[in-house]
Amino acid sequence: MDYQDFFADRVRALQREGRYRVFAELERQAGSFPRATWHADGKQTEITVWCSNDYLGMGQHAVVLDAMHQAIDRCGAGAGGTRNISGTNHFHVLLERELADLHRTESALIFGSGWNANMTTLSTICKMLPDCLVVSDAKNHNSMIEGIVHSKAEKRVFKHNDVADLERILAAADPHRPKLVAFESVYSMDGDIAPIKEICDVADQYNAMTFLDEVHAVGMYGLRGAGVAERDDQMHRITVIQGTLAKAFGVVGGYIAGSEVMCDFVRSYGTGFIFSSSMPPAVAAGALASVRHLKAHNEVRERHQERAATLKRRFAEAGIPLIDSVSHIVPVLVGDPVLCKQASDELIERHGVYVQPINYPTVDRGTERLRFTPTPLHTDADMDHLVASVQEIWRRLRLKAAA
Repeated sequence: MDYQDFFADRVRALQREGRYRVFAELERQAGSFPRATWHADGKQTEITVWCSNDYLGMGQHAVVLDAMHQAIDRCGAGAGGTRNISGTNHFHVLLERELADLHRTESALIFGSGWNANMTTLSTICKMLPDCLVVSDAKNHNSMIEGIVHSKAEKRVFKHNDVADLERILAAADPHRPKLVAFESVYSMDGDIAPIKEICDVADQYNAMTFLDEVHAVGMYGLRGAGVAERDDQMHRITVIQGTLAKAFGVVGGYIAGSEVMCDFVRSYGTGFIFSSSMPPAVAAGALASVRHLKAHNEVRERHQERAATLKRRFAEAGIPLIDSVSHIVPVLVGDPVLCKQASDELIERHGVYVQPINYPTVDRGTERLRFTPTPLHTDADMDHLVASVQEIWRRLRLKAAA
């Protein structure tokens, strides 16, 4: 077998389908978010980013940058090892305490990424609980699916956000069998939100643990930014809250929060935690400063929600086909992978507007879309330019308008 031919053939298959991923080479401009420099074909062009997961612009905030600079001067670059072998820095401990306080839990545990936090926690808990049954939402993130699969526990999938289907599955299970319900709060491609209270009610009825992924909600929902579970007064009912430091908090890393014994269990048995090098102290310091800042500044969340609502209204008025969203996510339907990529390319090339095409397998075939994420730092003038640009591209490519 010619291995290189195999690799090349698989890549060509993606290209033929129109879903080959091309990365936009960007240079973020400190202090100028959402502006960035786009490097392409030997040229540099200033563009406006409309699809960043740095939802609140905290990756550019002075309080975060100052904390990171100070930590580098104080501690140097890397942590020096795994958490067990010389790699637990004082900033790691402070960050875990701050996250536990954010979620009103006994403890928290940080990881190098949100993906690793999901993968490690779910695989560890579901593998070690004898005969564990995992009941997973149909639209859960890849990291959750991989963690469940890696655990080799039995998995049942309930229809997306369908509490009745969840109850049907749990009711059919042995009442004495360990069970875990895994779901997200904000689903980042459609922008819908889980009925957390109702899911917890069913889980409690059948003595199941709950695992809630809040990566697209922490920092952005709730009076202190702890997520949708805080907003809905349900945090105390969740067994494992999982979040990220790479989106609203603007840095990188992931974490879990919950009881002291649960976090200690994952710390002690989770191989993805035990054998991974610690995040750099400056990253932990930046995340710590970001969490503290957002806990005290709810006006940032209020501005963010206003910007998202305004963009949805502006798109609707312009006849741009929105996918219904009750969150800060603003998805615009294209429905074809080739046209979705073409629309993205022409927006950045003609108008300096960067929004990444979202194609299969991230979303179902036929639902390809442009996913806009307005931030508190996008101005009315930015929106004027965006709406006019999208309208021009829709006309040029003869894309379907809203019904």
